[in-house]
Amino acid sequence: MTAHPTTTQFAQTARPEMYRFHNGEKAPLPFDASEYDARLKGLRAIMAAQEVDAVVFTSMHNIAYYSGFLYCAFGRPYGLVVTPTESVTISAGIDAGQPWRRSHLDNITYTDWQRDNYWRAVRSVAGEGRVIGYEGDHMSLMQKAKLDAFLAPSRTVDLAEATMRQRMQKSAAEIALIRKCTAIADVGGYAIREAVREGTREIDVAMAGRDAMELEIARVFPDAEYRDSWVWFQSGINTDGAHNPVTARALQRGDILSLNTFPMVSAYYVALERTMFVGEVDAASLAIWEANVAAHEYGMSLLKPGVSCAEVTHKINAFFEERDLLQYRTFGYGHSFGILSHYYGREAGLELREDIDTVLEPGMVISMEPMLTLAEGQPGAGGYREHDVLVITEDGNENITGYPYGPEFNVVG
Repeated sequence: MTAHPTTTQFAQTARPEMYRFHNGEKAPLPFDASEYDARLKGLRAIMAAQEVDAVVFTSMHNIAYYSGFLYCAFGRPYGLVVTPTESVTISAGIDAGQPWRRSHLDNITYTDWQRDNYWRAVRSVAGEGRVIGYEGDHMSLMQKAKLDAFLAPSRTVDLAEATMRQRMQKSAAEIALIRKCTAIADVGGYAIREAVREGTREIDVAMAGRDAMELEIARVFPDAEYRDSWVWFQSGINTDGAHNPVTARALQRGDILSLNTFPMVSAYYVALERTMFVGEVDAASLAIWEANVAAHEYGMSLLKPGVSCAEVTHKINAFFEERDLLQYRTFGYGHSFGILSHYYGREAGLELREDIDTVLEPGMVISMEPMLTLAEGQPGAGGYREHDVLVITEDGNENITGYPYGPEFNVVG
């Protein structure tokens, strides 16, 4: 263990701006060191192409992607500084040695005994007067001003899009982890199905799914940190929005339900989403549900190398328009998977929308998730959505979601 000042020493001497608190042994990370080395090699190729001397990452997603460390900000800044020879996470003293244990390479702890010690720690690695890369989609105006003041860069370069495109292409190790996570999402789905009963509250069903997933995560990933997994389980009118929060509404016979499980492992996000009904489904709802399932199956058949996101979107739009249902579509038909969450970033360059021209390539991981929402008072009112996670292969795709969709399995309780 690297020597470091003790609390008593801090009191007796000038308080440091920063120090290295390499406490204990390195913890197992989600991936082998070779995976992080490969990511850093890719990043350094981006840096060389844009003549960048050092990159200052501030987002949870890029720090986790390149170092393995997922921070808990609680109002404090965190960072990762990468140069041609160094990769150093910058963390607050309140976290002690955990950021070093969970970082691929080095870590510096900054103190809060004077303002802006964070930027002094960043400067100790990045230097002054150099070409600095940063994330324009994450850094606030205030922090950008501090970057300029402390690092006095000769030039700054926004690397948000370039790093996003690197993250969009998944390694074999990433796909293996994502595959395990989709199986865990299925575990949550089955637990939810078992918990659905007339009179049961949304919150009780959601807790059953979340608890089942967290227990399975701990079994499958015994060395991981456990946080951020959740369930959105909605019923009746609460199904109209995909991200509507859980409530204490009691389930009623004939209710439309929306099952949504999200196991989180080392910042990696997957999702399972299914339309369900309590006990029975009326004819008008069944017609909408079956149309959405048909669009789901059609959409999955379109996901293959060489096809653009916009092209897939327009074809599913036409499918719904032929059935006079396009006006009920509420958002895009799918998105990339990897290090993302509702708490932090997403790979927005890989989404199934009309304004995204990205062409699908082998190694990308993307969802198919059509959703139709009909307003209260209309026949078939509610929100219908199905969601599977697919890996783009050399000649098509592989669906790695296992939980069944459609009326035959999902009229329950």
